[in-house]
Amino acid sequence: MSINPKITLLEEYALVARALAAPARMMLLEQVAQGERGVDGLAERTGLSVANASQHLQQLRRAGLVTSRRDGKSVLYRLTDTRTLALMDLLRLVAERNLGRVADILRDLSGGAAPPEPLGRDELARRMADGSVTILDLRPADEYAIGHIPGARNLSVAELERIAPLLDPEAEIVAYCRGPYCIYAHQAVAVLREQGLRAHRLDGGFPEWRVEGRRIAKLAG
Repeated sequence: MSINPKITLLEEYALVARALAAPARMMLLEQVAQGERGVDGLAERTGLSVANASQHLQQLRRAGLVTSRRDGKSVLYRLTDTRTLALMDLLRLVAERNLGRVADILRDLSGGAAPPEPLGRDELARRMADGSVTILDLRPADEYAIGHIPGARNLSVAELERIAPLLDPEAEIVAYCRGPYCIYAHQAVAVLREQGLRAHRLDGGFPEWRVEGRRIAKLAG
């Protein structure tokens, strides 16, 4: 009996779609996008057990979304293809445009107001060149240390209310975090706008900035 090649092909496409069909795997992809990580670290950052994280990573690997290498006794995971970031962002965009519940959640993150339009990465680069922008990196300190947008200040959302009065009220503030699924930048912008500051979220996060070949900074050591 012959096999329908179209159905066979669609089954392979569906393998990728099914791999994305779990919040846990989406969280793992978000973490792997920051850089190469082991199973223990990924489990800790996502709140999963090591066994559960390992099972989800195997499904992501079967779908070709992550790859791994052995480093001594550890297995380290990374994105197979940086275009996976575009896939993650497209999923976010479709959901935001077509699912009312997503819009409601984002509005709640923005303090009940419609969230402001994000600032594009090209526009941020232009404003960095003329020194007219303050950049905030909302990721954990260890992620900031291994790579960040030059000139960005590393803060947590919890620190913002204390820090906000010290920020330049004349400068536009741009906040970023891990990428399409990170909510820290949404929360930061809401806090800053409540303080009367001009704040926007960056379109995308540090992984998108890096894969476009833009300049990054690292902490010494």
